[in-house]
This record gives sequence, C-alpha cells and structure tokens, in this order.
Amino acid sequence: MCGIIGILGNEEAAPRLLEALTRLEYRGYDSAGIATLDDSGKLDRRRAPGKLNNLREILFKEPLAGSQGIGHTRWATHGSPTLGNAHPHVSGGVAVVHNGIIENFRELRKSLEARGHVFETETDSETIAHLVSSYLAAGDSEVEAVGKALGELEGAFALAILFEGRQNLMIGARRGSPLAIGLGDGEMYLGSDALALAPFTNRVVYLEENEWCVLSRENYEIRSESGERVEREPVLVQGAGAAIEKGNYRHFMQKEIFEQPDSLSRTINAYVDPLKRSITLPGGKGEQIDWTAISSLHMVACGTAHYATRVAEYWFEQFAGLPVKTDIASEFRYREPALPKEGGLALFVSQSGETADTLAALRYCKEKGLKTAAVVNVPTSTIAREVDLVLPTLAGPEIGVASTKAFTAQLAALAAVVIAAGVQRGTLGRDDEIRLTKALNEIPGLTVECLKLDEAISSMARDVAKARDVIYLGRGVHYPIALEGALKLKEISYIHAEGYASGELKHGPIALIDETTPVVFVAPSDRLFEKSLSNLQEVAARHGSVILISHAKGVEEAGDTPASTLIMPGCDPFVAPILYSVPVQLLAYHVAVEKGTDVDQPRNLAKSVTVE
Repeated sequence: MCGIIGILGNEEAAPRLLEALTRLEYRGYDSAGIATLDDSGKLDRRRAPGKLNNLREILFKEPLAGSQGIGHTRWATHGSPTLGNAHPHVSGGVAVVHNGIIENFRELRKSLEARGHVFETETDSETIAHLVSSYLAAGDSEVEAVGKALGELEGAFALAILFEGRQNLMIGARRGSPLAIGLGDGEMYLGSDALALAPFTNRVVYLEENEWCVLSRENYEIRSESGERVEREPVLVQGAGAAIEKGNYRHFMQKEIFEQPDSLSRTINAYVDPLKRSITLPGGKGEQIDWTAISSLHMVACGTAHYATRVAEYWFEQFAGLPVKTDIASEFRYREPALPKEGGLALFVSQSGETADTLAALRYCKEKGLKTAAVVNVPTSTIAREVDLVLPTLAGPEIGVASTKAFTAQLAALAAVVIAAGVQRGTLGRDDEIRLTKALNEIPGLTVECLKLDEAISSMARDVAKARDVIYLGRGVHYPIALEGALKLKEISYIHAEGYASGELKHGPIALIDETTPVVFVAPSDRLFEKSLSNLQEVAARHGSVILISHAKGVEEAGDTPASTLIMPGCDPFVAPILYSVPVQLLAYHVAVEKGTDVDQPRNLAKSVTVE
C-alpha cells in the first residue's frame, strides 16, 4: 500500500520526486522519504514521519542535489511509523524503497547479522538493502546482486533500488505489488502506478508478476524471474494526469462525491445503447460471457467493493435467476471453497485492480478452471490484465481513501451486467429490458437532484457527530447500503457504526438503542417499506433518534416518528441502491468535517491495499 517513485533524469530530482509523492500519498501517509545521487555519485537522503508536508519542510531547509533519485510514501506494516523506519533504507551504498511484505525477513536478518550486518530499523524492508549490499561486498555486480537477492526474498514486493557511485542505473522489481516503467525523453522513471508517472510521461511499460528491470536514462531492460530478457512495448496511458486537483472543493472526497453525475454517466454510457435501449457488454479482450451457460456465480471483493457485490447478489438472483455466492476476498481462498468444474463464473470487483487479496482469489479461481471477469476502474491494472473479461468503470482517478464515485460506478456497471444476463437467460423480456435500461440512464440526473440535499445533510451531521455509536438499517437490496453507510462513517469520522438488516433488529441489535444512538434508515417507499416502517417504530419506541432516508411517499407515511428525514428523488426500485448511496456518503463526509478528522487520509488506512 506504499507509494514508490524513481527518476533517472536530467534536472534536479528531489522537487520532481516530491511532486510524484503528492500523487501517491493516497497509498500511505505514515512517513515519507527521498534519496538522491549527486553529480559525484554520493548517496544522500531525507526522511520524515507523518504527512508529506513534514518531508517538504525538511527538504526546504536541507535540499538534496542530484538528477537521480527514489522516493517513498509509507503505510506501515512492519515497524511503527517513525523517522528511523521511514524509507528509503540504506546499507553499504544501496538505497531501497519497498512496497509489500517480506515474509522471511527474520530469517534473512538473522543470517545477515551473523555476518556482521548492523540493522537500524524494525522493518522488513531494510533487510533488502542489506541483502543486496552483502552480494556487492562479495564481488557481484549491481545486476547480479539484485538478481541473487530477489531469489532469496519471500512475500510481496515492488522495489526501486539506487547504488552509490552509479549515476545512470536504477533497478526495479515486482512480485505481488504493482510497478511500472515510465519512458521519457532521455529520462526513465519507475512508479507504483501511471498516476505517479503522469507529470513526466504517458508512455508506460507495466512489469508483470515476478519480473524485474534494469534502467538507464536511455534504455530499459526487463528480465523474468529466471533472468531471461523479456521484450515488451510501452503503452500510452490517457488521462492519468487529470482530476488530481481539488479545485473549489475542500476535500477530494467532497469533490469525488459531487463528480458522481459525470462518473456515472461515463460508466453507464459504456454499457447502454441509447438507440436500441439495450445493454452491450464491453469485450476489449475479445471475450464475452454466455450467460445461458453459467450455472453459478461467485463474486469476490474487499471493503466497499464487497458491498457492491452484495447489492448485485440481490440483482442477479431476482432479475437473472442466477444463484450467487458473495465472498470477502481475504477469506475466500483460505476456506478452500468448493467451486463448480463447469458452468461457474468468478467475478471480481476492485477500484485499483491491484488489491492483493482479490488478486490472490482471482488466481485461485483460474487455477480451478473458472471463467473470470472483473469490474475494475484501472484498465491497465494487474487484475484487468489477468481476467478473461474486463467490465470497466469509468470513475476516473479516486484520490480520497474512502471510496465514493468508484462505488456507485461499480454498482452501475454491475446493474448493466445484470440486465444483459437477464435478457440472455430469458428472465427479462423486452419490456423489462427497456424499463431497467431507462432507469439506469436516469440515475446521473437523479444524482444531481440528490446532491441538492447536501446542505440539509450538513446540518443533520452536527448532531450525529456527537454520538459514540450509530446504527444503519436497511431491508433487501438496501441492507448492503446500510453496511456501506456504516463503513463510511467508521472510516473517516472514527465513530463506531454498524449496519444491520432491519429484520434482524429485534434479534439482538435493538438492545443497543437508547436516546444517544442515532439510527439511519435506508428505506425507499418500495414493497418492503411497510415492514421497514414497523422497524422504525420499534426504534422510536426505545427513544432512538431516527434519520429516515426515503422517497416523499415514505416520509409521509412515517409521519412524525423520525427525528429527521431526507426526501429522495423518486426512482425505479432497481436502481435505488445507487441513488441511496449518495446521502450516506454525504452524511459520513459532513460528520467527519464536523469532528475535524482528516477526511481524505483517515488514520491507519490507505487507498490501494496491495498487501495481505
């Protein structure tokens, strides 16, 4: 989850490295550091715990010279986020930045210490620098030393390595964590993703699993795990530099919430044929899914993406008649699920396309012979490259750690897939297809109307911010939205929150309710509203402070029972979960602002979870 940048350039590297780290800070902000080589080949570094601004202040006072360097922004795994544990790590003239986890670092460290190496940190990453430097001391070249060291490392890593005295050399490697080469004009770059490389180039070469690279300013050389040369042409990455500024918004999360009419429009337009009023699934790899041949569907994801699959579970079963199992990726392969030998499809959902647990689950399913598909926001990501069929979301870069526009784009893409599957399987007729496609097309406009509730939600948040505990309730397809609403509030406001199925209220959670507990009901006026209204009255009878999110009809039927209400635009029940995601996002955002937390970079979290 850490961010890596490396530059072999023709101008001062430190300011450019800092600019790239600003783009990568969403990957981790426990500490940051930069190392450079000056014109004489001398290695020097600056590091700081905490946010990137701390490093920026140090560099202002103590600049770094040199046109070649590496930088890192850290999300702590091994070792607390201190100055000493910040990257880059240095040993014997070798500087290393690392994203991932070295699982056998204790054994390696013990062996190196027995040979006289003295360690300064608690991290697993420092072991890499010592290991490489030990081979250099034994007489190996830089390339030979890295090749041998890679053979000893167990776990996941993306690496960028500098060598004192070698002003035109940088080595990178990846196993389980993403890394890309950027090609400039007489310059070369390494980065965790294209977003970091965007200020410098749009010509990118992605390293595949277990590959490593040797870079000079003029050339790049890719090697396989066994050391054989690999030929790979660069690709042009479009739009990676966009959407990095907050503009007039206070936070990236706020900006991304308000971008949802556009991000939803882009995603929906990729699937909907407006003239035919039908769905066409993208087939960029030439693959398509024959839904009539699919007998079961496994959907696997983490965090917010998992809640998108939970919504889609209702949709697939109700509208496509397809049995579905949803799994949390971190549990999926370890429970060794029984997967069908024929007729099974595994569908993975990930914003980044690099989520370590989701990627591991994908590879498990491929080993078992399942056809695979992915709903993913980064078409050049590892998951997108490894599945049989990519189902894109066009949300654009999402910088705020708490997912907003990516989540609704995932729901929109999944809704389109459900319609296509239902039509193919004969569970949806032509009139159904037209109705549901029309409903999906209406969502961006309805989202504009929904965002007009922002001021009312901001006022409501002042009371919610005083609570220690908040409960979210939903029925049917809105139960996952209750789960997502609770997750958002936890992530950025640090208030304990839980989401429950409304019908489960009296089976335990009702014991938590008193006059200090806000209860958020996600309850559109649908066929289940009468039952939701009964649950609402149960909460009110126990003096819980009810916030009802519903259509005008639902708010009218609830009468004076809720303490607060949000009147949503009317919509087809099929797409209501997409629309109802917006107010729970806004509520979490405004509560966090009221509490004064770091909205875009909440404590202990990072955007792209590339370690298990």
